[in-house]
Amino acid sequence: MRNIINLNQDWRFIQEDAGLPNTLPSDWQQIDLPHTWNAVDGHDGNGSYDRGRFWYAKSFRKPVQPLEGGRVYVDIPAAGQQAEVFVNGTSVIYHEGGYSTFRADITELCREDEDNLLVIACSNENKSSVYPQSADFTFYGGLYRGVNLISVPKTHFELEYYGGPGIQITPKTCEDGGALFEIESWVAGGDENFTVMYSVLDARGKEVAAGVRPADDTKLTLYVPEAHLWEIDAPYLYTVTATLQRRNEAYDEVSARVGVRSFSCDPEKGFIINGKEIPLRGVSRHQDQLYKGNALTREDHYEDARLIKELGANTIRLAHYQHSQDFYDACDEMGFVVWAEIPFISVMNPDPDAHQNCISQMKELIIQNYNHPSICFWGISNEILIGGISDQLVENHKELNALCKELDPTRLTTIAHVTMTPVDSPVHYITDVESYNHYFGWYGGRMEDNGPWMDHFHEVHPEICLGLSEYGCEGIITYHGPNPACKDYSEEYQALYHEHMAKMLDERPWIWSSHVWNMFDFGCAARDEGGVAGRNNKGLMTMDRKTKKDSYYIYQAYWSKEPVLHLCGRRYAQRAGGTTEIRVYSNHPRVALYLNGKLVEEKSADKVFVFRAALEEGQNIVTAVSGDLKDSMTLEKVEKEPAIYVLPEVNERAEGVANWFKLAGDLDLKAPMEFPEGKYSIRDTMEEISKCPEAFAIVAEAVKLAMNMKVAPGEGMWDMMKGMSLEKVGEMAGSMLPEGFVESLNGKLNKFDKV
Repeated sequence: MRNIINLNQDWRFIQEDAGLPNTLPSDWQQIDLPHTWNAVDGHDGNGSYDRGRFWYAKSFRKPVQPLEGGRVYVDIPAAGQQAEVFVNGTSVIYHEGGYSTFRADITELCREDEDNLLVIACSNENKSSVYPQSADFTFYGGLYRGVNLISVPKTHFELEYYGGPGIQITPKTCEDGGALFEIESWVAGGDENFTVMYSVLDARGKEVAAGVRPADDTKLTLYVPEAHLWEIDAPYLYTVTATLQRRNEAYDEVSARVGVRSFSCDPEKGFIINGKEIPLRGVSRHQDQLYKGNALTREDHYEDARLIKELGANTIRLAHYQHSQDFYDACDEMGFVVWAEIPFISVMNPDPDAHQNCISQMKELIIQNYNHPSICFWGISNEILIGGISDQLVENHKELNALCKELDPTRLTTIAHVTMTPVDSPVHYITDVESYNHYFGWYGGRMEDNGPWMDHFHEVHPEICLGLSEYGCEGIITYHGPNPACKDYSEEYQALYHEHMAKMLDERPWIWSSHVWNMFDFGCAARDEGGVAGRNNKGLMTMDRKTKKDSYYIYQAYWSKEPVLHLCGRRYAQRAGGTTEIRVYSNHPRVALYLNGKLVEEKSADKVFVFRAALEEGQNIVTAVSGDLKDSMTLEKVEKEPAIYVLPEVNERAEGVANWFKLAGDLDLKAPMEFPEGKYSIRDTMEEISKCPEAFAIVAEAVKLAMNMKVAPGEGMWDMMKGMSLEKVGEMAGSMLPEGFVESLNGKLNKFDKV
C-alpha cells in the first residue's frame, strides 16, 4: 500500500549559491521545514529582500516496499519560485512556478540499505518565463510547504500528472434529491489482473454507494439517494475512496472529500447556490505571517480560516496564486466559496515561454484542486492591464479561459480588472463573470464614487455578472484623530471607509461577490508607505494576527449571524477637546452608551451608532450596552493628543502641494493642455520620462504628492508602474488631486526635450 513519509525534519541549508554537494554538508545551517529564507527580510522594511538560488540538503533511507518493483517518489507541495531536485548527484526534476505540487520518480537513483542524498536548489530570482513577474507582494523563496517521500507498489494511482491526486470526482445534483458522483481515476502500470473499487462514505463514515471498474477503464458514475448538499452554513462532505485491487489484496488507495452543490451567477440576482440567492461577501487572503513569511503550518492555515469565519464572511479570494491544500481543506470544512487563481498579474511578459508557464500553472491549479467543493471560480489574471494591452494579451486570456473550460466545465471563470480598465475594453466577455479592483477613496476619487461606478457599469453591461474583487485602504493602529481623512493612514479613516463600503455592498445584492483587500496585513518588501515599510497595511487584522482593527468589526456587524457589539477607538486612548465622538458597531437595533457609569444616550441605528460625550479629567470608563451584550474601554482626557497619533507626512503633503503650485506660478493652468512633439507630457510613460533625470524628478514629486508613493527606476513598485502614463496615474488619483495639478504637471514636463 501507499506510504507517505514526512521529510520535514533535520535539513541543511545554505543561503548562497554553493553548488551541488557530494555529501551531506556539515557546515550548512541546520533547519526544519517549512522554511523560507525571507521570513524576516520579506517584510522587515529594509527596502529589499534576498532573491537568489540557495540550497537545501537532507539524507534519507529508501522506504521499504514489500511488493516487488515498488516505486519511490519525491513529493514537493511547493517551492518558491523555481526548483531543481537532485538525488545522489543526479538531477531528477526542474520545476517553474512557486505555488504548486510537483513530483518525480527517484526509485532507480536510490541506494538500498544506506543513506541517500536529497538536494534541492530553490530560486526566487526573477525569470522572464515564470510568473509572477511583478506584483505588490513579496516573492518568498524556499521549501515553505515541506517535502515528502511517497512509496507505492509498481502498480499504483498516477502521481506524476501535474501533481494531481490521481482521482477526480464530479458530484451532480438530481431532481429527485439524490446525487450522481461521476468518478475517474488513473492507474499506472495496471493490467487485466487489477480492478478499482469505488466507495462513497457519508459524513459519519457509512458507505452509501459503491462500484467496481477494470483498471484500464476507470470511469464510473455512482448514485447516492437523498444526498446532503454542501451549503455555506452546512458544508456537508462525502469521502470518495478508490482502492486498487488485485485478487484479494489492496495495492494502492486514494481518497478525496467532496461536496454536492449547484451554483451559478446572474447579472441581476448575483450568486446562487443550491437554488438560493446568496451574495458572496468576504475577503482576500495572502498566505504569510509576521516573521514566518509564507512558511506556515497546517495549524496556521486553519487559524486564518477560523478568523475569517468569525468575521462572518462566506467567500475568500485566494490571492494571487495557488494556496496550500491545508487551506483549501479548511474552506471545504467551514463553508467558504473560494476564488482560486494563478499569478498572472500586473504585467504580461511577451516571452512565449511565459505564456506556457501560465498554461502550466493553470493546469496544476485545476488538476490538483478539482475535488475541493469550496472552489467555485477559477481566476485567470489580476490587474494585467497595468502593463498595457495588446492583441496578444487578449488572445492569451481567451486561451487560458478555454483551457479552464476544457479541464473543468463545471466551474465558472473570472478575472480581476484593474480600476482603469475601460468599460468598453476587449478584455470584457472573455470570462463567465468579471470583477474590478477599485480603491476609490484611497488611491483615487472618493469612497462615495464606488457605488455609482458599479451602477454605471451594470447599466452599460446589464448582461455581465459584476463583482468587486479588491477594495480597501491602509489602517495603521498607531494613527488616530478627531477628523479622519483619506491618506492619513489612521484606524479611524479605515473604519469610516469600510462603513461606507459595507453599506454600499449591502444595498446591491446583484454584485455577485466582494472581497476586502485584505484580511491580514501582508509582506511587500518594496513598499514604504504610511510609516510602516515592507508591508501592505490594508488588512482588517495585523500581520501577526494579534489585533483586529476597528474595520474588522463593521463587517462582523453586517455579516455575522452571532450577536455583535464593538466600541471603536480603544487605541485612540488619549483625547483632547470638549467632547469626543464614540462609534459603536452592532447588529442589534438599539445601543446605550455609558460614561463612568452614567447614561449618555440610548439610540436606534443600523449597524453604526454614533455618540458624542464630554470626557471628565483623567481616565474615563466608556461602556456600550445592548441587551445582554456589553463592551468597555478606557479613555483619558488630555490637553494635547500625542504627536505619534499623526503621521508626519500628512502635514508635509499639504505643504508640498502648496509649494508645487507656487513653483508653477508662471503656468496658465486654465489653458488647454498641450502635447508638443519632441517634448515630454503626461501621455508619456514613467519609463520613458525616466530617461531624463530632471523631468523624472518632477514626476517622482508629483506621484509622491498625489498618491503618497515613492517611485524610482529599479526600486519599490517600479516594475508595476513603469509602463503607466502620467495621464493614467492622474485618472487613478481622480478627485484626490487639487484642481490644476495634472495641468501643472503637464506644463512642467513640456519644458523638457525628449531624450
